[in-house]
Amino acid sequence: MEQGAEAVLNLQPSSSVTISYHQLFGSHDDIMLLELDEKLLPDILNQRVVVRGQPDEDAVLCTKSKTYAMKYVGTSNSVFLVPPSEHSEFAVSAMDCDQKAQNQIPVASVIKVAPGTMELVEVAPKLDKLKYLLSMNPYSSEDDDIEMEDVSETERGLFTWDALGERIQASDDELRSGLQALSAVEIDGYWRVVDERYMDTMLKMLLNNSVLNDWSLDALDHDKVVEVLQSDGYPHKLAEHCLLVFGQKLTEGVWKLDEKKVCVHFAKQILKGGKRKMESFMEEWKKKIPEGLQINFDMLEGEVLTERLGVDSWVYPFSVSSLPSTPAERFSILFKERQKWEWRDLQPYIRDLTVPGVSSEGLLLKYTRRAQPKADAEPVFSAR
Repeated sequence: MEQGAEAVLNLQPSSSVTISYHQLFGSHDDIMLLELDEKLLPDILNQRVVVRGQPDEDAVLCTKSKTYAMKYVGTSNSVFLVPPSEHSEFAVSAMDCDQKAQNQIPVASVIKVAPGTMELVEVAPKLDKLKYLLSMNPYSSEDDDIEMEDVSETERGLFTWDALGERIQASDDELRSGLQALSAVEIDGYWRVVDERYMDTMLKMLLNNSVLNDWSLDALDHDKVVEVLQSDGYPHKLAEHCLLVFGQKLTEGVWKLDEKKVCVHFAKQILKGGKRKMESFMEEWKKKIPEGLQINFDMLEGEVLTERLGVDSWVYPFSVSSLPSTPAERFSILFKERQKWEWRDLQPYIRDLTVPGVSSEGLLLKYTRRAQPKADAEPVFSAR
């Protein structure tokens, strides 16, 4: 006679099975039902998933490439959990004496009645925390081997890949993409962002050496660049990082400077002092750009905003990289900055928002009101 899950699994259509209480029947709060899409079964069965989240956070389940919120859904139906009769810690006979007499009747021994199930809903990775953690201790020219034996790595703002995985609610692929977006680099086993001033001096050193050594900015020799930067006191890892941040790899060992990345960098350096008149900003920006590169104000899309004050146009920094990644918080900050946004100005600040299952149009409908005075006019968006 089958007394476990087999009694149910082998049940034929229009048949019935006797239900009994297992000897270990109880609430078993450590057991929960998880409802899965079939595409996730291979990851679950082959143990290629991990649950992430700190004690004060909602848990998420991560595959290699995606993140899923775990939502508890109650049910009014009675859902019986029946363990297998063998190979289980619950493989204990639950039959009483009367049941033993009915040894030809299949019996399903119920270990627990489940009041609900856990469902998985794909969500965007929570990478704002990654930005915060790495900003605690950016790598700078003052970075050295100060003895801090009694201070933990976390207190020093240093995080290994595993430490970030424990703290960031994102899949490994999403975490790797988040580090790349922050231009983070692994130094001595710890993932760091590099101080802007450090990157600025390193870039200027690269540009100076390109003039001194007559290097073409469109065909930089990787080994020569790294060697020269090292001779100027920059670690090998950081010299390579400079090429990665400001360049494009053409072929093995050959790089070119990325015109847009270099121009945007110098524009942001100029605007660190605050708002500037458009004319003086453009004039200074042009002076700072190395020969052979051309500035274009469209390069600064998503990095700066302009405003009209009297007869003058002014430009000031407002970078999309500084904004939160959750739509509600993002739109809240945007409408604090401006009550009304024309589409050409708004679009660069929302195109990176990703919510699985929700389109950009859906986000606009949820968080904004659209007005268009004339059919050929630029649409204007305000807070909903």
